[in-house]
Amino acid sequence: MPDSYQLIETALQQPMDNGDVVCNLCLWRCRLRHGQRGFCQAHVNRGGTLYNLSYGIVSAIEVESIRNKPVYHFRPDSQVMSIGSFGCNFRCKGCHNLEISWGVEALDSLAKGESTEAWVNPEQMVATALKHGVDGIAFTYSEPAVWLEYVIDVSRLAREAGLFTVYVSNSFVTNEALEVMAPYIDVLCSDVKSMSDAFYKDVCPVSNVEQVLGSIKRAQELGIHVETRTNVIPGKNDDPQELKQIAEWIRDNLGADSPWHITKFFPAYQLSHIPPTPNAIIDTAAANAHEIGLRHVYGHTDISCDCATENAPVSDWLELDVDALNEVKKCAANCCGDEGILVKKFERAAGLVE
Repeated sequence: MPDSYQLIETALQQPMDNGDVVCNLCLWRCRLRHGQRGFCQAHVNRGGTLYNLSYGIVSAIEVESIRNKPVYHFRPDSQVMSIGSFGCNFRCKGCHNLEISWGVEALDSLAKGESTEAWVNPEQMVATALKHGVDGIAFTYSEPAVWLEYVIDVSRLAREAGLFTVYVSNSFVTNEALEVMAPYIDVLCSDVKSMSDAFYKDVCPVSNVEQVLGSIKRAQELGIHVETRTNVIPGKNDDPQELKQIAEWIRDNLGADSPWHITKFFPAYQLSHIPPTPNAIIDTAAANAHEIGLRHVYGHTDISCDCATENAPVSDWLELDVDALNEVKKCAANCCGDEGILVKKFERAAGLVE
């Protein structure tokens, strides 16, 4: 594990004969030429090798109840330290973590060798969790597959320290990624956003319902405790019949005892014009789910998607030198030039390539 910021080779990559590389972390399976980044903006091809440029880069930290994820059937009285980075493989129009999840400015700064975002190595992250007396670490705020290399390294050390791990996901991830993470992840809290392909394609044009549901089912088969959640957006995915279909899928594929959390939408970003979900819609969906035999259904009128906008600054949680924490991050490995510029379009803008 590195002791300073540097690029880390992407865990699941497939080099091609022409120097392209296919990323197999999520179901985009981006094929990238030298100097290109994937859709998530956090993985870059440098000379035929794919690298994660966000390894150890932390966007947010919070200490809270595991019930806030929401997770109710795994250590329900425990506290977790929630952490996140930058970048995501979805573009949700109602995203509450836009600067983190899309992370355009932060990831561009990393790609230019100009970032001053906090870098925390895995040992420091686990030590921070222990210092704050939590029982586990939750990877959240954006899709954790984007920095899976760091997630695995932290999770391995967390296990050794007696901490459990929670992975909050959209589940647009590959089976290969699930198999890599399964030995180190205790809980998957996954979105089931809709039973409509059209809904999924609106947030990720290459996605469909079957892919997401297949990943969730595979996670459970691999021994990960699974709880699902649906954020109900008025006029988008609030049809009672569709919500009932989600409940039926959970019952038939994850089991009647599998927990389902129905959460309230609050206006944000491009969906700021849509009002909060009426409580009656959530109550009706929960009642219908109980009626078809799903035993553990929770209607939440105060919980939405994980939101980091009110979190304290990352530096407040860490016993690290603030100046060192926020110094400019340039890759310390030999995969980059002295300028630290990683993406071809930025190299071109700096006059380093034609």
